[in-house]
Formats: sequence, C-alpha cells, structure tokens
Amino acid sequence: MTNTPQYTKQQYLHPSDWDIAIDEMPLHDVFFRSAGRAPNSYIADFMGRQFTYGDIADKVRQFAKGLQDLGIGKGSHVGLFLPNVPHYIIAYYGAMAAGATVVNFSPLYTVDELSHQVEDSGTDILVTVSASALLPTALKVLKKSSLKKLIVGNVAECLPLVKSILYRLFKRSEYIAIPKQDDVKIFASILENKGDYTAHDCDVKNDVALLQYTGGTTGTPKGAMLTHANLSANAAQVNLLDPRSRINAGENAQEDRILGVLPFFHVFANATVLNRTIMNGGEIVMLPRFDAGQALAAVNRRHVTSMPGVPTMYQALLDHPNIGKTNFSSLRACISGGAPLAAELKARFESASGAKVIEGYGLTETSGVVSCNPYEGLNKLGSIGQLIPQTEVRLLDKEDPSKFAPEGEPGELAVKGPQIMKGYWNRPDADAEIFADGFMRTGDVAARDEDGFYFIVDRIKDMIAVGGFKVFPSQVEDVIYHHEAVKEALVIGVPDDYRGESPRAYVTLNDGADVDAETLTKWVNAKLGKHERVDKVVIRDALPKTMIGKLDRKALRAEEGVA
Repeated sequence: MTNTPQYTKQQYLHPSDWDIAIDEMPLHDVFFRSAGRAPNSYIADFMGRQFTYGDIADKVRQFAKGLQDLGIGKGSHVGLFLPNVPHYIIAYYGAMAAGATVVNFSPLYTVDELSHQVEDSGTDILVTVSASALLPTALKVLKKSSLKKLIVGNVAECLPLVKSILYRLFKRSEYIAIPKQDDVKIFASILENKGDYTAHDCDVKNDVALLQYTGGTTGTPKGAMLTHANLSANAAQVNLLDPRSRINAGENAQEDRILGVLPFFHVFANATVLNRTIMNGGEIVMLPRFDAGQALAAVNRRHVTSMPGVPTMYQALLDHPNIGKTNFSSLRACISGGAPLAAELKARFESASGAKVIEGYGLTETSGVVSCNPYEGLNKLGSIGQLIPQTEVRLLDKEDPSKFAPEGEPGELAVKGPQIMKGYWNRPDADAEIFADGFMRTGDVAARDEDGFYFIVDRIKDMIAVGGFKVFPSQVEDVIYHHEAVKEALVIGVPDDYRGESPRAYVTLNDGADVDAETLTKWVNAKLGKHERVDKVVIRDALPKTMIGKLDRKALRAEEGVA
C-alpha cells in the first residue's frame, strides 16, 4: 500500500509521459555517444575559447589511458579539486572511462577538510590546477594524507591566445609553479599517449561513477554513492522535461547553450549543467567562478539559451549595473534550485530578462533532480513542481516515519526512482536510517496539491518547537519577504526560558532601504500567528551562504552559537 499519486495525461504537464522508459548506461559512454554524433559541435566555451566534442573526446581517451598507465582502474578513486575549467570535463569522463570512481571536492576546502575527505573516500589521485588558491592546499594534503599523486593543470593553457598571454604576464599572483617531484604529474603529460585505453565492463546499476559528499541532515559529511545508472538516468530525466531537447524534439531540437557558472563539483551543476548538456549534445558556456558581470557578458557573447542558478545568483545579476544592457532574447529558461525562490525576486528577474524562472528540487542523494515545474504552461509560485519521469514519492508522518502523513497534511518527502543513490560510502548505519521500504527519506516536509504539484514546507531538522507547537522557518521567511525593504531572510530557533524556543529573524536590506529592526519586528509579527512571532529581527550586512550561494541556516546557527 502506498499513497503515491499516479498521474493522468491531463494532470501530468511535462512533455514526456511519467512512465516513459529511461536508458541507463555508463556515463562515459553517454559522453562518447554525443561526441560521435557531432564531433565538430562545440562542447564548451571557456572565457572565449571554444572546444569541440571531438577535441575533448580525444583528450578524454588520452586521460583514461594515462590514468591506467599509472595503475588506476576499477576500484580506484580519482579526486577532482577543480573550479569550472575544461580540465574538469576531461578528468571527469576520463576517470570513468578508465574504470575509476570520481570524487568531487570543493575548491573552497581547507587543508583539514580536504584531508579528511581524501582519507574517508580512499582517494588515490587528486586532480587540480596551479591556481594559488588550490595548489598549495593540494600539496599539503599530498604530504599529510595517504594520497599517492597529484595531477596539476594550468588554467592559462585553456584560455584564448591573447588572454593566455595576459594571464601569464599580469595574473602571476593567481598561480604558482608546479613543483618537480615524483608524486606530482603535469596534466598535459598524462595526455601524451594515443588514447588506446582498455575499456572495462561496467555494471551500470552497481558500479559507482561518482562519490559526492553531502552534509545531510546531521551535518556530518557522508559520501553518496551515485552509480552510472543513477547519473545517466537523471541526465535523461532532466532532458525529458525540456520540450525543445533532442530527446523530445529529435531533429527539430533547438540550440542548446547553457551558462555554466554553478560549480561542477556540486550535484546541482553536475546534473543540470554537465551531464544533462553532454547527453543533449549542447554547449556549456563555462566560467571558472560566478561573477555577475562576467555572467551577463557571457549571455551576450554566446546567446545563452538556459541558465541554472540559485536565488542569490539571480539577485546578484539584478543588482549589477549591466543588467539593463544585456540581451536576454536567446534565453528560454532559467532553472532555480538549492533554496526557495522569493516571489518578488522571481517576478523582477522575469521582467528584466523576459525568460521564465522555473523552480525545481533535488538532493545530492538523488543525483540532482526529483521534481520540476513545467518549462511551458502552468507553473505554481513557490512549488517545486511535478515529479520527473519514473519518480515516485510518499509523504510520511513527521513524528513517526513508519506511517503515512494524515490525508491532506504535509509529511516528510520520501523518494524512489532510478536516480536514487546506491547508499552512503562505508555508512550502513546511515543507510538503515534513510531508506524505508525502497524509498529514501529526504528530511524535507512537503505538501501536494490537487494538480500533483509539490510544495516544500520546511526541513524536519529546521522546525522550531515553540511551546509544544511546530513552527516552520520558511513560512515565517515568506512573510518577511513581503516587506519591500527586505533582500534576504533567514529564521532560526533560539532558546527561550518560557517557550522552549522562539523564532528569530535575520535579514539583509535592499540598497537604499530605510527601516529599523524594531519597525520590521512589529510589521512581521502583526502578520504572524501567536506561536510564529519572532522575538526580534536582526539586520545584518550579510547572511552566510553555502558554496553554491544559497543561504546557509546551519552556518547562521553556528555564528549565533545556537545548537
């Protein structure tokens, strides 16, 4: 018995049927298939230099062979400590072609953070670039961990000729010389072969393609084991949402140029920018990091057709003086994820760009995407949309996950589908907690409406216990965002001798806003129920954000000394 909705054609608004068959295949074969189909098409534009599928395919094969010559194969773990650079695409698919598992690491990690995850994952080789923000950290980790080798590339070698010369002349502080030692290899030297790597048998449902670390609901980093089947299925599922994609439109598919500013090391970009675009044969307009001015310039230069991002990214684009000079006519869709999108921000960006901003939802453990609003037709404000093909959910009782939530009430979202991870790396205890009857518990509380659209109410771990009542921070934040002065808002629970906990709001203000904390507190509390009322509003210059730019409630708690 389940409470999983099965959609009729009238209810299901995505262009492909919910129960459509989805091919699961080795992820490197997804890449090679697209490269074989159109070798002269562009796969990437990096700061103005363009690379074809054929160019990159040759380097992927050479990288796979170079790794195998170093003893890397099935069972090996290859870490990527990289920003968005062409080296990432080559190393990502090359490591998988060699038979290895890729491990993603954030370029923002400290030595201790990187060392811990290198040890936990059993990473054998780490790939990085000679940037001064990365290589010193990698070298220290090489010295203090069980890491065997570093492979180091140079960003300048991927730039257009003039930019490469200027980078080497005027950006010397941004890169350092690659040391000459046996356990450090130059990226280009790994490619010095004929590309005749040995293909391996790939068990798509069991072989782990990517080990992706997530904080999860406890904050303890855990490696989600994402198989080739998980990742290739989710790439297909995402393409099935777009009526203009090759999988839906065939020969009538429209041009596909996606802005790649979300970091590839994060599952959001890995799914919606990298794997999805490669499967579709599209082009990634790649920037090494998010910079609003560079992003707007890239939209103009390459006539970008889609732009995934997080809400703070869209806010930064709106705040940039060049927003009014940018030609958005090529832009068909903007996918927003990672955090709830405020109605006012959505409306302002849509007005400025003329593109639709489409909200979706996913997790590291789901390879990226679970649900999304339709690209065309009905969108529901504040909704994470409808389930993507072949994905099922249950709503579980918030207090007792062995039961379903009462009919019509929110419940914990539990998910099942071909994109759900195999499990956590070396954490059977965590697997036992998160999986129930084939469904994976997300920790997010959701509600479903009569049209099959889902709405995230909050996270179970974020709920505030106020005098025996449960208060959802996101509902309080929604009210705060209706004040014209508020730019960003986070609500957390703080200790209260009488009520146990009280909600407290932290906000940043729009430029030129003239309002004080006391006035905001009175304004918001007049619009809230008794138990939802905040003890005060705190105005800050900035709120903490995660590595992909979404507001970070956990970091705010730590800053405020709240457990």
